[in-house]
Amino acid sequence: MNLKEKIKEAAAAIKGDITHIRRHLHAHPELSFQEFETHNFISEKLTAFGIDHLKNFGGTGITGQINGTKKNLKTICLRADIDALPIHELNSVEYVSKNPGVMHACGHDVHSASLLGTLRLLQNFRSELKYNVKFVFQPGEEKLPGGAKLMIEAGLLKNPKPDFMIGQHVFPSLETGKLGFRSGMYMASSDEIYITIKGKGGHAGTPHLNIDPVFITAQVILALQQVVSRNANPNTPTVLSFGKVIANGATNVIPSEVKMEGTFRTMDEKWRKEAHRLIREIAQSTAKASGGQCEMNILKGYPFLVNDPKTTDFARQKAIEFLGNKNVVELEPRMASEDFAWYSQQVPSCFYRLGTGNKSLGITSNVHTTTFNIDEDALETGMGFMAWLIL
Repeated sequence: MNLKEKIKEAAAAIKGDITHIRRHLHAHPELSFQEFETHNFISEKLTAFGIDHLKNFGGTGITGQINGTKKNLKTICLRADIDALPIHELNSVEYVSKNPGVMHACGHDVHSASLLGTLRLLQNFRSELKYNVKFVFQPGEEKLPGGAKLMIEAGLLKNPKPDFMIGQHVFPSLETGKLGFRSGMYMASSDEIYITIKGKGGHAGTPHLNIDPVFITAQVILALQQVVSRNANPNTPTVLSFGKVIANGATNVIPSEVKMEGTFRTMDEKWRKEAHRLIREIAQSTAKASGGQCEMNILKGYPFLVNDPKTTDFARQKAIEFLGNKNVVELEPRMASEDFAWYSQQVPSCFYRLGTGNKSLGITSNVHTTTFNIDEDALETGMGFMAWLIL
């Protein structure tokens, strides 16, 4: 039996245990930077596997290293995120979230369980390791400034600095048993925009006595569309969206202020800076023209995520060897963002996608939805491939 067959056999043998771990994590989700029970549970599993690790790393993070038996090995770092989202789950499964209003709707339970499975496999194949394996179970991917940034500040990329960084993420539009890769620019930077439009409230029947912030807000939203349509290079992916507007008036009450929140995303740092300037100037001048005021706060979030071509091409080739050419696909760029981008800015990285969908079983819901779920056969693919990549 060759090494690939041994890994597949070993992954199949522990699939039941890793599925149980995933279901426990799914049933007990915790919000960003509040992953205390998740932290303890993962630590208990690592201890049971005989894997040394450091708890409370940069908060609720966990890190450690499995060293190979050969000398002068390079170091590769494997990352999983552990936080959940403020979403109320509507799935009818036995492992449905027991924490109302909190759900693993982005698959971080899958990432953590899969990495635990990979580490268990690598521990059993230590004599054949081609790299020393650093690992991190990272908190707070869903909330600025991002747990990845905190892990870096805590020293994750030191003593030793990884030569490569690998991250895996669920992809429900890709069928289970498949993996997706993309070299170069893959995911956008992400900034949060908070705007308050101030006017003069009053009776809706006397608009001439008021300065209507609702009307001004509508003008601001429309005016800001020119940031993308008339200022962005058409060849540079750019998104400006507003998803929250609160006026808090009534049918006959014009409020004194309106609050709005949105996001700006792109894949060019120079343009990102210029766009921030334009957003401020256009919003403020539009409000002023109608007699109102505009207060704005732009929180600079995650940078763009870039996959190192050499590292990614190597991982893609290993995926083809492990799963066959038909089960490895090329990914399109995405305007979603990921704090794994912080790592990719400092270490040659590969952030790839794990197929988790199954149309025949009705498992098709997207991430960040109330009915997101996975085909759990994906766990076997996820931990098996990552172990194969290392070995």
